This record gives sequence, C-alpha cells and structure tokens, in this order.
Amino acid sequence: MNRSLDIATSYLATLVRVPAGLAVGRLGPRPERPLVVYEFEACPFCRKVREALTMLDLDAEIRPCPKGGPRFRPEAVAKGGKALFPYLEDPNTGRAMYESDDIIAYLYESYGDGPVPLPLALGPLTTLSASLASAVRPGFGHHYRPARAPEQLLELYSFEISPYARLAREALCSLELPYLLHNVGKGSPRREAFAGRSGKLMVPYLIDPNTDTQMFESADIVDYLMRTYAK
Repeated sequence: MNRSLDIATSYLATLVRVPAGLAVGRLGPRPERPLVVYEFEACPFCRKVREALTMLDLDAEIRPCPKGGPRFRPEAVAKGGKALFPYLEDPNTGRAMYESDDIIAYLYESYGDGPVPLPLALGPLTTLSASLASAVRPGFGHHYRPARAPEQLLELYSFEISPYARLAREALCSLELPYLLHNVGKGSPRREAFAGRSGKLMVPYLIDPNTDTQMFESADIVDYLMRTYAK
C-alpha cells in the first residue's frame, strides 16, 4: 500500500475508536510480571483488549497469531483447546481465559480502580466500532508472512490508538514476531521514564536486542523488520 494511503487509513481506524486506547484511567494494583496475550492485530476483539491494556497502563508479552502462522496460533490452541482470540494468560494469578469482554472485566477487576469505562462497556456497539476500525485496514495484521523467529523478545513502546504505532504492530504481527508491549498512553506515569530512555516522547519506538537496534518512525521500523526478519 502507498505510504500516504497507509497513514490515512490508519488515522481513520483511530477516529472510529476515539477515545478508547488513548489515555490512562484510574489504576489499581500493578502486576509484577507482564501479562501474556495471544492475539492478532486485525482482530476487533483483540483490539478491545489492547485498548484496555493501554487504558490500564499494562505491559504485555504479545504472541502474534496471524492466520497461517506456524508458531503461536498452534501454541494457543494447544494451551486453550480452540483457535479463539484473544487468549490471555496472567502469570501473576495463574488465570487464563478467552472472550474479550471477560478479559477486559478481569483486567479492570485485577488492575483497575473502578468500573470498565464506557468506550469498552457498550457491548455490541463496542464490538461494531472495533470491527469497523479493522475493516478500514483489510488484511493488514491478519495473514502470516514467512519470517525467521528472533532469539530474544523485541520491545515496542506504543499506545493502542496511535495510527503510527498501529503500522509497526501490523508488521510485527504479520511476521509473527513476539514482543514486549510497553503501553505509554496519555497520562501514563511511565512516560517520563520512557522519554528519558529514548530521548523524546514519540511512538512507536522499537528495541531489538538481537541486533542492538533502537529506532523511532513507523516507516523505518516496518522497513527494518522486513529486511531483518522476512524470508
């Protein structure tokens, strides 16, 4: 897709779901270990869970499950018994579950300090708008592109509603590259530390310990991932 069209459609996907996945709300206890989420970027139900992760300022190890992916999709099925996404594992409590609404309720019960916010609590209307956001970018972050697996987890600083971060996450998903997602939505108490580490407050920001690479700019990140990992 043309770069300008890429950006325009990603912005449109963002507008469909504003303000979900933009700002951090009231926070509860913090988990000691990152959550583990099996998901794929184009899935509207997965989108809702990623929005909750941003709004709760939670890190998560993302194990991408694009259609045709040989690694994490079969792994998720072996663990949970069915090819249904998202699938959450919480190593802090030993809980594992399907169903986006159940996952969101669990996250707010465990790590929030209040009810599930309205943008995530409208039932079919939430799912419909999340589906429309996915329809704006058909096929992106959905199908597997053959790639070699990294030895170490990549890291991505992001927040769900960012149109530029979305482009980087789509590439990571299509290549089935697992990564540690650091959410730094508006109002995140971790934004200052992120800016101190990276030198500026901008997402997406990719860290690849396999090649000692750190970089901003979605176009550069996508190009780097394709050159480094795509077969």
